Amino acid sequence: MNQVRRWQRISILALLSVSVIAPVIFVSNRLKVFTSIGRWDFAEELSTTKFRAENIRLNAIEQEADEGLKEPKLVVYKDEDLGSLVSYSTSTESDTKQSQYAGDTNILENNGTDEGKEENKKMKQKTASSGSRGKDQTNQAGARRSPNVQASLLRVSDEKIKEMKDQVIRAQAYLNFAPPGSNSHLVKELKLRIKEVERAVGAATKDSDLSRRAFRRMNQMEATLDKASHVYPDCSAMATKLRAMTYNAEERVRLQKNQATYLVQLASRTTPKGLHCLSMQLTAEYFALQPEERHLPNQQDLHNPDLHHYAVFSDNVLACAVVVNSTVSFAKEPEKIVFHVVTDSLNLPAISMWFLLNPPGKATIQIQSIDNFNWLSTKYNATLKKENSHDPRYTSALNHLRFYLPDVFPALNKVLLFDHDVVVQSDLGRLWNIDMKGKVIGAVDTCKESEASFRRMDLFINFSDPLIAKKFDVKACTWAFGMNLFDLQEWRKRKLTAVYHKYLQLGYKRPLWKAGSLPLGWVTFYKHTMALDKRWHVLGLGYDSGVARRDIEQAAVIHYDGVMKPWLEIGIAKYKGYWTKFINYDHPFLQRCNLHV
Repeated sequence: MNQVRRWQRISILALLSVSVIAPVIFVSNRLKVFTSIGRWDFAEELSTTKFRAENIRLNAIEQEADEGLKEPKLVVYKDEDLGSLVSYSTSTESDTKQSQYAGDTNILENNGTDEGKEENKKMKQKTASSGSRGKDQTNQAGARRSPNVQASLLRVSDEKIKEMKDQVIRAQAYLNFAPPGSNSHLVKELKLRIKEVERAVGAATKDSDLSRRAFRRMNQMEATLDKASHVYPDCSAMATKLRAMTYNAEERVRLQKNQATYLVQLASRTTPKGLHCLSMQLTAEYFALQPEERHLPNQQDLHNPDLHHYAVFSDNVLACAVVVNSTVSFAKEPEKIVFHVVTDSLNLPAISMWFLLNPPGKATIQIQSIDNFNWLSTKYNATLKKENSHDPRYTSALNHLRFYLPDVFPALNKVLLFDHDVVVQSDLGRLWNIDMKGKVIGAVDTCKESEASFRRMDLFINFSDPLIAKKFDVKACTWAFGMNLFDLQEWRKRKLTAVYHKYLQLGYKRPLWKAGSLPLGWVTFYKHTMALDKRWHVLGLGYDSGVARRDIEQAAVIHYDGVMKPWLEIGIAKYKGYWTKFINYDHPFLQRCNLHV
C-alpha cells in the first residue's frame, strides 16, 4: 500500500514539473527570434503612437489656416556644432527623436500630400548621402561656414520667449475691443490663453528654459489670436489701441520710477535704528563720567602748524570712526596726525565717548560742537537758513562749514578736509608736500565725459542768468568735494569767504544754482583750484555699481558719494566691505545695538 502511494506522489510531482518547465522553454525559444531590428521596430511603434497622440491633441484646437500655404522646412541645429546642420538619421531611433522634437515645437509635417511625400523622399536621399561622409567632413563644412551665420544662430535663443510675450500683448489688445462686461466664448478663451502663456513663460530668459508644454501653449494662443483677428479685422483700431496701451505702460513705469526715487531718498535721510541706539548708549555712558574724565589726551598739539591736520564735519558716530581709523591705520607717521571732528551739540557726547573708549593710537583727536562757534551764529543764521531746500543735508550748517575753514582753524596754514563718507586706503603724507602753486584748493576733477563722475557746470548753475554767463565759462572743468587740501593762507589773502557770502546772497534773490554746497564751491573757488591725480580720490561708490575694482584698490581715498551710504541697507553690497573692515563689530556697544556686518 505504501509502495502505491509513493508512486502516485512521484507521478504527480513529475507532471507538475513538466507543466512549469515547458512554458519557460517555449517562451525562451520565441524570444530568440526577436532581432535587434525587431526591437527597434517595436520602439518605433511606441514613439509613433506617442507622436500621433500628441498630434491628435494639438489638432483638437480649431484653426483657420489657408490650405494653400506651405510649411517651412524643418531644420534642427545641434548644440555641439552650431555651424553645421544636423542631417536626418536613417536609423529608426533618429526618426523617433526627430518626431518628438517636431511634436515639441508643433511644426507638423504634411505627410498626407504628394508634395510632403516627395519632400520626405528627397530628405532621406540627402540624409543617406550626408551620413556617408562622416563626422570629419561635417566639421570641415561647419568650419567653412560664415561666422555671421553662427552669430545669428546664437542670437535667436530667446525668439520664442519674445514671440510669446508679443502674443500676450496682442491678446490684451483684442480684449480691450470687447464690450465692457462681455463674457463671450472668445473673451473667455483669450483670458484663458493669456494665463496659460504667462504661466508657461514664467521666469524663463531663453528658449531652452521653456518646457514642452510652453510650445503647445504658444500654438494654442496663435490659433485663438487668429480667430480674434477675424472677429476684429480693423487694423487702424488695433494700432490705436496698442499706442494707448504703450502710453499707459510708460506712465506706470514713470510713476514707479518716481516712487522708487522718493523711497531711496527717504531711506538715505533716515537714521538706522542701530545707529540711533548706539548714539543713545554712548551719550548715556558719557554723562555717567565725571567731568575730569571727559577730556581727550594729547590736546597740546591741536594748533601746531607743523603737524598734519585733518578735518571731518559729521553727526554720524560710525562714519567718523571709519574716517579716523582708516587714516591712522595707513599712516607711516601717525604721531604727526591731528584730527579735528566737528559735530553738533546733540551728537557731541556720543562721538566724544566713542573716541574716549577707542583712542586713535598715536594720533591726536579733537571733538568740537558747531554750536560753540559764536562767530558763526551771526553769519550763518542770517543767510544760510534761507536756503530753499527740503533736504536737511543741503541746509545743514555742517555741510556749509567748509566755507569758513580759516575761521574754524585760525592758527593753521593747511587743512585736509574729508567728507564723512570716505575711506582712506594709503598713507596721505605725500599730499602735504604738494606745491599748490598759489591755488587755494586741491581737488580731483570731474570733467571727463567718459566717467560716471562727470559733471557739467550748466547742470548745476543757471547760465541763462547774464551775471553767471559773464563771469563763468560753461566749459570750465568741474571738481569734487570729499577729499580736498586747502591752503588757508591763500584763502585769507583772497578773502574767499566774502566771495561765498556774495554768491549765497545772490542765490536768494534769483535762481542761480541747484541746492547744495557743490555749485557754490565751484563759483567761490573758480580759477583757484589745482587738479590732483585721480588716484588720490575715487568717486561713485554711493551711486555707481560699475566702478572698476582696480581703480578702487589703487585709490588713496574712496568716496561713497551719493545716497547709497555703506551704513545704510540701500548701500551697494559689493562696496560695503571696504568700509566695514574698519569697524570692530565685536565691540560691546555695537553688539548691544545689534549692529553687524
